[in-house]
Amino acid sequence: MARTFIVEADGGSRGNPGPAGYGAVVLDPATGEALAEAAEFIGTATNNVAEYKGLLAGLRAAHALDPQARIHVRMDSKLVVEQMSGRWKIKHPDMRPLAAEAKTVFPPTQVTYEWIPREQNKHADRLANEAMDAGRIGKQWEPRDSRAALATGSARSTAARAADEAAEAAAAPRTPAAGWGAAADLGTPATFVLLRHGETALTPEKRFSGSGGGDPELSAAGRRQATAAAAALAARGTVQAVVSSPLRRCRETADTVAARLGLEVRIEDGLRETDFGAWEGLTFAEVRERHPEDLTAWLGSTKAAPTGGGESFATVARRVAVARDKLIARYTGKTVLLVTHVTPIKTLVRLALGAPPESLYRMELSAASLSAVAYYADGNASLRLLNDTSHLR
Repeated sequence: MARTFIVEADGGSRGNPGPAGYGAVVLDPATGEALAEAAEFIGTATNNVAEYKGLLAGLRAAHALDPQARIHVRMDSKLVVEQMSGRWKIKHPDMRPLAAEAKTVFPPTQVTYEWIPREQNKHADRLANEAMDAGRIGKQWEPRDSRAALATGSARSTAARAADEAAEAAAAPRTPAAGWGAAADLGTPATFVLLRHGETALTPEKRFSGSGGGDPELSAAGRRQATAAAAALAARGTVQAVVSSPLRRCRETADTVAARLGLEVRIEDGLRETDFGAWEGLTFAEVRERHPEDLTAWLGSTKAAPTGGGESFATVARRVAVARDKLIARYTGKTVLLVTHVTPIKTLVRLALGAPPESLYRMELSAASLSAVAYYADGNASLRLLNDTSHLR
């Protein structure tokens, strides 16, 4: 008869992302005896990556004891449990390979998963914290007698434990008082409030204005719009960080809002507008007159690029997706204002909805309009707002 092991695993990050580590223990289900322990400091990583690495370590430790054993995994990470059970999709690129590797340690039919409250996962949590403590002083975790550790609860002092809990609380995302959307049991989402920049001299004339031509400043109307947006966002009081495209019109808009909110502006190059090539500065009618075939192709396919070496919408989508994933990891659980352009905002909305590329042609985004997308721990996203201009009236 095949043996059965319980694997309990956990991971943590002091900063998310920040200094991270994992812990795992293999238990005898009949006696509760710890048969094997594993823990490691893994450098800078997110909570989710650390949790997946803890799962991997626990499965490998169990495999070393008996490759034929049946494994029951218990974790306080609902994300890992639901994804490994096949009920949630794994969308984040950092977690896909870890999940795939975990599935190769034992045949899937030998492993079951159960979510448990954090207070029932203290052994693995302690190991993860020991690993992070060791990493903090430049060392790696070293195993010790499991039964002694279980009897004492931990060799760490009360003061050290309190210091860790205080550090985790300080690094944990704050829940805004009046947020842009929340989920019942997935924690506070990373929420991107999307602000299109204010008008430039080219905006009312509906001229192509991307990242490949001039770098126009805000017009007087655009500056008024930025001020109005800043007032509306300040009244809402939920934005915790401001990120901007590097182009001048966005930086000026972002600076106006950030000054009102008392925040600094971080620049993200992936949020820049499409490079429209030879179409920069032209109206739609002028492009149709000068480059009719290229315009027809561009309107018919998001893979077609503007004349003269511009970017296709497909190329922009890849760039924006990379920036999105980077920002989600950096601002987990926070509400962040992204000051950017028409194409990046439409792209973020399209990707959140899982809509086809052609949906880009069916959205309207006014200057200085607000949209919002929430990104949850299970990899899904929810559109919360689109093209709100009420603050401009």
